[in-house]
Amino acid sequence: MSELDGLTYIQPREIETRSFQIISEELGPLALSPAEQLVVKRVIHTTADFDYAQTLRFTPHAVEQGIAALAAGATVVTDTTMVAAGINKRVLGSFGGGVRTFIGDADVAEEARACGVTRSAIAMDRAAQLEGPVVFAIGNAPTALARLARLVSEGALVNPALVIGVPVGFVNVVESKELMMAAPVESIVAAGRKGGSNVAAAIVNALLYQASGDRRE
Repeated sequence: MSELDGLTYIQPREIETRSFQIISEELGPLALSPAEQLVVKRVIHTTADFDYAQTLRFTPHAVEQGIAALAAGATVVTDTTMVAAGINKRVLGSFGGGVRTFIGDADVAEEARACGVTRSAIAMDRAAQLEGPVVFAIGNAPTALARLARLVSEGALVNPALVIGVPVGFVNVVESKELMMAAPVESIVAAGRKGGSNVAAAIVNALLYQASGDRRE
Protein backbone atom coordinates (compact mmCIF):
# COMPACT_ATOMS: atom_id res chain seq x y z
CA MET A 1 0.00 0.00 0.00
CA SER A 2 1.11 3.59 -0.63
CA GLU A 3 -0.25 7.13 -0.51
CA LEU A 4 -2.02 8.54 -3.56
CA ASP A 5 -3.64 12.01 -3.50
CA GLY A 6 -4.14 11.73 0.25
CA LEU A 7 -5.68 8.25 0.05
CA THR A 8 -4.13 4.93 0.87
CA TYR A 9 -3.51 3.11 -2.42
CA ILE A 10 -4.58 -0.53 -2.33
CA GLN A 11 -4.29 -3.07 -5.12
CA PRO A 12 -7.62 -3.71 -6.90
CA ARG A 13 -7.93 -7.33 -5.71
CA GLU A 14 -7.15 -6.21 -2.15
CA ILE A 15 -9.95 -3.64 -2.41
CA GLU A 16 -12.39 -6.37 -3.40
CA THR A 17 -11.24 -8.66 -0.61
CA ARG A 18 -11.52 -5.94 2.00
CA SER A 19 -14.89 -4.85 0.63
CA PHE A 20 -16.29 -8.35 1.05
CA GLN A 21 -14.90 -8.47 4.58
CA ILE A 22 -16.73 -5.24 5.42
CA ILE A 23 -19.93 -6.52 3.83
CA SER A 24 -19.77 -9.75 5.84
CA GLU A 25 -19.13 -7.84 9.06
CA GLU A 26 -22.03 -5.46 8.52
CA LEU A 27 -24.46 -8.09 7.25
CA GLY A 28 -24.14 -10.51 10.11
CA PRO A 29 -25.80 -13.93 9.82
CA LEU A 30 -28.21 -14.57 6.95
CA ALA A 31 -30.87 -17.27 6.71
CA LEU A 32 -29.55 -18.31 3.30
CA SER A 33 -27.36 -21.10 1.97
CA PRO A 34 -23.64 -20.28 1.58
CA ALA A 35 -24.06 -20.16 -2.22
CA GLU A 36 -27.01 -17.77 -1.94
CA GLN A 37 -25.06 -15.59 0.48
CA LEU A 38 -22.29 -15.21 -2.10
CA VAL A 39 -24.84 -13.92 -4.60
CA VAL A 40 -26.24 -11.43 -2.09
CA LYS A 41 -22.77 -10.21 -1.15
CA ARG A 42 -21.76 -9.76 -4.79
CA VAL A 43 -24.86 -7.63 -5.40
CA ILE A 44 -24.17 -5.54 -2.30
CA HIS A 45 -20.54 -5.17 -3.40
CA THR A 46 -21.79 -3.83 -6.73
CA THR A 47 -24.45 -1.49 -5.35
CA ALA A 48 -23.44 -0.71 -1.73
CA ASP A 49 -27.11 -1.34 -0.97
CA PHE A 50 -27.74 -3.70 1.94
CA ASP A 51 -31.47 -3.83 1.20
CA TYR A 52 -30.73 -6.65 -1.24
CA ALA A 53 -30.05 -8.94 1.71
CA GLN A 54 -33.79 -8.78 2.36
CA THR A 55 -35.24 -8.33 -1.13
CA LEU A 56 -33.45 -10.96 -3.22
CA ARG A 57 -35.75 -13.96 -3.56
CA PHE A 58 -34.39 -17.39 -4.46
CA THR A 59 -36.42 -20.40 -5.55
CA PRO A 60 -35.18 -23.61 -3.88
CA HIS A 61 -32.71 -24.71 -6.57
CA ALA A 62 -32.04 -21.43 -8.35
CA VAL A 63 -28.38 -20.98 -7.45
CA GLU A 64 -27.51 -24.66 -7.79
CA GLN A 65 -29.18 -24.91 -11.19
CA GLY A 66 -27.71 -21.63 -12.42
CA ILE A 67 -24.18 -22.69 -11.50
CA ALA A 68 -24.62 -26.09 -13.16
CA ALA A 69 -25.99 -24.53 -16.35
CA LEU A 70 -23.16 -22.00 -16.63
CA ALA A 71 -20.58 -24.71 -16.00
CA ALA A 72 -22.19 -26.68 -18.84
CA GLY A 73 -21.72 -23.80 -21.30
CA ALA A 74 -25.12 -22.10 -21.05
CA THR A 75 -26.06 -19.12 -23.17
CA VAL A 76 -26.80 -16.02 -21.09
CA VAL A 77 -29.61 -13.97 -22.64
CA THR A 78 -29.80 -10.35 -21.51
CA ASP A 79 -32.44 -7.71 -22.10
CA THR A 80 -29.93 -4.93 -22.77
CA THR A 81 -26.36 -4.48 -23.91
CA MET A 82 -25.65 -2.86 -20.54
CA VAL A 83 -26.29 -6.14 -18.74
CA ALA A 84 -24.17 -7.99 -21.29
CA ALA A 85 -21.30 -5.53 -20.83
CA GLY A 86 -21.06 -6.28 -17.11
CA ILE A 87 -20.82 -10.07 -17.41
CA ASN A 88 -17.38 -11.65 -17.08
CA LYS A 89 -17.12 -13.10 -20.57
CA ARG A 90 -13.68 -14.54 -19.96
CA VAL A 91 -15.01 -16.87 -17.28
CA LEU A 92 -18.21 -17.55 -19.21
CA GLY A 93 -16.22 -18.35 -22.34
CA SER A 94 -13.97 -20.74 -20.43
CA PHE A 95 -17.04 -22.98 -20.05
CA GLY A 96 -17.99 -22.62 -23.71
CA GLY A 97 -20.84 -20.22 -23.00
CA GLY A 98 -21.67 -16.86 -24.50
CA VAL A 99 -23.98 -13.86 -24.22
CA ARG A 100 -26.88 -13.09 -26.56
CA THR A 101 -28.89 -9.87 -26.68
CA PHE A 102 -31.63 -9.59 -29.31
CA ILE A 103 -32.89 -6.10 -28.46
CA GLY A 104 -30.93 -4.39 -31.24
CA ASP A 105 -31.87 -6.79 -34.04
CA ALA A 106 -33.67 -5.11 -36.94
CA ASP A 107 -36.25 -7.88 -37.28
CA VAL A 108 -37.06 -7.63 -33.58
CA ALA A 109 -37.77 -3.91 -33.91
CA GLU A 110 -39.88 -4.50 -37.02
CA GLU A 111 -41.99 -7.22 -35.39
CA ALA A 112 -42.43 -5.14 -32.23
CA ARG A 113 -43.80 -2.24 -34.29
CA ALA A 114 -46.11 -4.52 -36.22
CA CYS A 115 -47.46 -6.18 -33.06
CA GLY A 116 -47.63 -3.01 -30.99
CA VAL A 117 -45.45 -4.41 -28.21
CA THR A 118 -41.99 -3.64 -26.89
CA ARG A 119 -38.79 -4.86 -28.48
CA SER A 120 -37.89 -6.42 -25.14
CA ALA A 121 -40.92 -8.71 -25.30
CA ILE A 122 -40.19 -9.82 -28.87
CA ALA A 123 -36.55 -10.37 -27.94
CA MET A 124 -37.67 -12.94 -25.37
CA ASP A 125 -39.69 -14.72 -28.07
CA ARG A 126 -36.46 -14.99 -30.08
CA ALA A 127 -34.55 -16.26 -27.07
CA ALA A 128 -37.17 -18.94 -26.47
CA GLN A 129 -35.99 -20.57 -29.71
CA LEU A 130 -32.40 -21.07 -28.53
CA GLU A 131 -31.16 -24.59 -28.03
CA GLY A 132 -29.26 -25.80 -24.99
CA PRO A 133 -29.32 -24.43 -21.45
CA VAL A 134 -30.20 -20.75 -21.15
CA VAL A 135 -29.82 -18.35 -18.24
CA PHE A 136 -31.91 -15.19 -18.61
CA ALA A 137 -30.59 -12.00 -17.00
CA ILE A 138 -33.21 -9.22 -17.05
CA GLY A 139 -32.05 -5.96 -15.52
CA ASN A 140 -34.13 -3.24 -17.15
CA ALA A 141 -37.25 -4.28 -19.03
CA PRO A 142 -40.29 -5.42 -17.02
CA THR A 143 -41.99 -6.35 -20.31
CA ALA A 144 -39.20 -8.84 -20.98
CA LEU A 145 -39.66 -10.41 -17.56
CA ALA A 146 -43.44 -10.56 -17.92
CA ARG A 147 -43.10 -12.17 -21.37
CA LEU A 148 -40.74 -14.78 -19.92
CA ALA A 149 -43.24 -15.56 -17.16
CA ARG A 150 -45.95 -16.02 -19.78
CA LEU A 151 -43.76 -18.20 -22.02
CA VAL A 152 -42.84 -20.40 -19.06
CA SER A 153 -46.45 -20.73 -17.91
CA GLU A 154 -47.58 -21.62 -21.44
CA GLY A 155 -44.80 -24.17 -21.89
CA ALA A 156 -43.33 -22.22 -24.80
CA LEU A 157 -40.00 -21.75 -23.03
CA VAL A 158 -38.53 -25.21 -22.75
CA ASN A 159 -36.61 -25.84 -19.53
CA PRO A 160 -34.82 -22.53 -18.99
CA ALA A 161 -32.05 -23.14 -16.47
CA LEU A 162 -32.63 -19.92 -14.54
CA VAL A 163 -34.34 -16.54 -14.82
CA ILE A 164 -32.71 -13.58 -13.08
CA GLY A 165 -35.41 -10.92 -12.78
CA VAL A 166 -34.17 -7.60 -11.47
CA PRO A 167 -35.60 -4.79 -13.63
CA VAL A 168 -35.56 -1.37 -12.00
CA GLY A 169 -38.19 1.38 -12.06
CA PHE A 170 -41.73 2.36 -11.25
CA VAL A 171 -44.02 1.18 -14.07
CA ASN A 172 -44.90 -2.54 -14.21
CA VAL A 173 -41.68 -3.44 -12.41
CA VAL A 174 -43.16 -4.87 -9.21
CA GLU A 175 -45.94 -6.59 -11.15
CA SER A 176 -43.53 -8.27 -13.58
CA LYS A 177 -41.45 -9.58 -10.70
CA GLU A 178 -44.53 -11.00 -8.99
CA LEU A 179 -45.46 -12.77 -12.22
CA MET A 180 -42.01 -14.32 -12.42
CA MET A 181 -42.00 -15.41 -8.79
CA ALA A 182 -45.30 -17.21 -9.44
CA ALA A 183 -44.03 -18.90 -12.62
CA PRO A 184 -42.91 -22.56 -12.53
CA VAL A 185 -39.21 -21.88 -13.12
CA GLU A 186 -36.09 -21.47 -11.01
CA SER A 187 -35.50 -17.77 -10.48
CA ILE A 188 -33.64 -15.09 -8.57
CA VAL A 189 -35.78 -11.97 -8.28
CA ALA A 190 -35.22 -8.62 -6.55
CA ALA A 191 -38.60 -7.89 -4.98
CA GLY A 192 -39.74 -4.28 -5.16
CA ARG A 193 -38.59 -1.45 -7.40
CA LYS A 194 -34.83 -1.82 -7.10
CA GLY A 195 -32.57 -3.60 -9.56
CA GLY A 196 -30.80 -2.68 -12.76
CA SER A 197 -28.20 -3.81 -15.28
CA ASN A 198 -25.41 -3.87 -12.72
CA VAL A 199 -27.44 -6.08 -10.40
CA ALA A 200 -28.29 -8.56 -13.16
CA ALA A 201 -24.65 -8.77 -14.23
CA ALA A 202 -23.48 -9.11 -10.63
CA ILE A 203 -25.75 -12.11 -10.08
CA VAL A 204 -24.50 -13.82 -13.24
CA ASN A 205 -20.90 -13.17 -12.19
CA ALA A 206 -21.50 -14.49 -8.68
CA LEU A 207 -22.74 -17.74 -10.21
CA LEU A 208 -19.88 -17.85 -12.71
CA TYR A 209 -17.25 -17.43 -10.00
CA GLN A 210 -18.78 -20.23 -7.99
CA ALA A 211 -18.90 -22.43 -11.09
CA SER A 212 -15.18 -21.79 -11.58
CA GLY A 213 -14.35 -22.54 -7.96
CA ASP A 214 -13.52 -18.90 -7.20
CA ARG A 215 -15.73 -17.98 -4.25
CA ARG A 216 -14.43 -14.37 -4.19
CA GLU A 217 -15.10 -13.77 -0.51
